Amino acid sequence: MAHYPACFDHMLAAWNEPQPEAIRAHLNLALTEDVVFIDPTIVTTGIDAFEANVRDFRQKFAGAKCMRTSGMDTHHELFRYSWEIRRGSQLLVQGVDIVSLHSTQRVQRVVGFFGPLPQLE
Repeated sequence: MAHYPACFDHMLAAWNEPQPEAIRAHLNLALTEDVVFIDPTIVTTGIDAFEANVRDFRQKFAGAKCMRTSGMDTHHELFRYSWEIRRGSQLLVQGVDIVSLHSTQRVQRVVGFFGPLPQLE
């Protein structure tokens, strides 16, 4: 089994936290202060911006649940895994994250992609 840092559980818990005032506690255990988050819709730098993004997500997608849907592939403090967001049985979006860790075992960078990989042309 691949090395699995606890910070991943805390980061996922933040995305699923129903109480806005509890989000930051999860993020403080998961992220570096200068964390970078990139996906097709946003680029943020810093834990405050990451928190604002999570709060915005929780507001726009109330009742949605984020979950990992694969094991983790890892090398050189880089991790790759699949995820999806569902509201009940409805799939809202699926994707892949590539995450890099700092030597403190906290997330330093998240690069997310939406949807499956495109077909070879």
